[in-house]
Amino acid sequence: MDNKTFSKENKCGLKPEDFKATIDDKAVDLFVLRNSNGLEICATNYGGIVMAIMAPDKDGNFANVVLGHDSIDTIVNGPEPYLGATIGRYGNRIANGKFTLHGKEYNLAINNGPNNLHGGIKGYNKVVWDAEQTDSQTLVLRYTSAYGEEGFPGLVKVVMTYTLTDKNEFIIDYKAAVDKKTYVNLTNHAFFNLAGISNPTPSVEDHKLVINADFYTPIDENSIPTGEILSVKDTAMDFRDGKLIGRDINEKDQQLINGTGYDHNYVLNKKEPEELSFAAEYTDLESKRTLKVFTTEPGMQLYTGNWLSGFEGIDGSTFPARSAVCFEAQHFPDTPNRHYFPSAIVNPGDHYTQTTVYEFGITE
Repeated sequence: MDNKTFSKENKCGLKPEDFKATIDDKAVDLFVLRNSNGLEICATNYGGIVMAIMAPDKDGNFANVVLGHDSIDTIVNGPEPYLGATIGRYGNRIANGKFTLHGKEYNLAINNGPNNLHGGIKGYNKVVWDAEQTDSQTLVLRYTSAYGEEGFPGLVKVVMTYTLTDKNEFIIDYKAAVDKKTYVNLTNHAFFNLAGISNPTPSVEDHKLVINADFYTPIDENSIPTGEILSVKDTAMDFRDGKLIGRDINEKDQQLINGTGYDHNYVLNKKEPEELSFAAEYTDLESKRTLKVFTTEPGMQLYTGNWLSGFEGIDGSTFPARSAVCFEAQHFPDTPNRHYFPSAIVNPGDHYTQTTVYEFGITE
């Protein structure tokens, strides 16, 4: 399909020509989705990266509420490879970069301390997806992950659809089919700041957060789950009734020390497995922008941008530590080595599916 049919003009000022490139013999481009309310999403098929989301505040003023870059060169060469990207084949960490499946041990790249993180050296965030913009509000991305890619067994065919609805929902639908038994755990790594990005982008610590989870999976000093599933009650991990992100973040709590802030998987409350249900609500109390997250996944990784280094992004904006918060809907970290966690195995003939919704709004 000729994607030039759809206008690439955008509110955030991204230049289409700055995203045109050929990488691994495949064309990279800029895609713009917009709805009838003026919301806008800019994405590229390199890594399925969401670079900008323009959303209004209480006065109708639009601002970019995700951290991102303004060219393919700064994406490829930037210090944060997961900024706004699609994560796979396995999101989050696998301890020691190894697991055993159907009696065989598989060894993966070690790219995060002693662990494998977000699929390895060249995960789905660094590949060019085949892209088709089917209308002004829909982008379909496809990628075939070869057998043995980054050490994982099985060929995986992924179809991912980005939809921006007139209800101000950004919906990501994932589908994957495999030819051999393997693990699949996909997510999106958007870094949100509802105050809007700037120089410097402000901290999210005075923003409010609710998480619909009674339990979480604690981590060790290498950010690997200990194997326990613990209650959030009477701990710094409790966001059930809503609180400022920064209220407890600097407490001398071993979990916060291990994560250098929040970098933890929450066990989402579900009435039924795989139901599309409420996961979180994030609010900037000044602009009154809100973001509600719904997902079919059993877990959600909360990450408070603890390792952001202040590097420069789109339009001269800078991103200091804790200037964003991530809501990574997914299966639990290290599930291949924790067989009592919800299974991330996909078998031939079955299909991996996931729906995650980011709904933008305004609070009173």
